[in-house]
Amino acid sequence: MRILLAIDNSKFSEVVIRTITSQFRTKGTEVRVLHVVEPISAYVSADMIPHFVPHIAKVEEERRKEAKELVQRATRQLKKAGFKTSQIVEEGDPKIRIIDHAANWHASLIVLGSHGWKGLRRFLMGSVSEAVTRHAGCSVQVVRSRSTVKQASRRA
Repeated sequence: MRILLAIDNSKFSEVVIRTITSQFRTKGTEVRVLHVVEPISAYVSADMIPHFVPHIAKVEEERRKEAKELVQRATRQLKKAGFKTSQIVEEGDPKIRIIDHAANWHASLIVLGSHGWKGLRRFLMGSVSEAVTRHAGCSVQVVRSRSTVKQASRRA
């Protein structure tokens, strides 16, 4: 089995890692940890904040460095649990990159967390888990933590 684990830098990704280690057997299972860095230009325009433009390259470099550290930590946890692992950091739209990577790598399953956003926040931020679930060519498991479900139900 090939599991693509899509993570971000949130507490929800920790829940996803624990879920994989508790639900899947290590023998015959390969887990690829993927983090997608969304370019700042995707949500910040030079026209909006012109004084920020000279700093974008440095910020982008720092974000890529943090992303590599994030996938390395997750990979170490999964290796320690006995899984065969690999890791990758990509840039672009997380929804598209996760779906494309799963297809190109021939993943059996995509596992990712959900922030549990509702209403306007979900509209503005988008739902990666929803888009991946709708458009992936393989099975998708969306992991929600109990606290996420409680928070979402309070907001509804």
